[in-house]
Amino acid sequence: MPKLIKTETGEKLTRQREAVLGVIREREDHPTANDIFEAARRRLPGISYATVYNSLRFLKEAGLVHEIKFGDSASRYDRETDRHDHALCSQCGKLVDFDLPQAAELMKAAARRSKFKPESVHLTLKGVCPDCCK
Repeated sequence: MPKLIKTETGEKLTRQREAVLGVIREREDHPTANDIFEAARRRLPGISYATVYNSLRFLKEAGLVHEIKFGDSASRYDRETDRHDHALCSQCGKLVDFDLPQAAELMKAAARRSKFKPESVHLTLKGVCPDCCK
């Protein structure tokens, strides 16, 4: 019997939201909404693009997925919701997770310099991945 997924408030997920969440949790990469739509459509052929977008918004607000934005590029979605950092390949677009514990100290230094009250820090290293370097 499949595990019943609920939000922190105890709200049960719809079949569509479960399908979208399942797609994200099963992937090792950081898919775009279009990637998620294509995979979710294989699970639920009648799912619409709007339903996928609405599900992504709901899942993000419920804290079940993390949305990653890079300027004007398409958002990517991450199954890992704990604080972590990313490296983005400027050639192929590969996005990988890593954890840099020193980021907390960097956030404090940035807050002192900018006089902002810090809420979070997410480091994104942009460069060329090992595959593209070959």
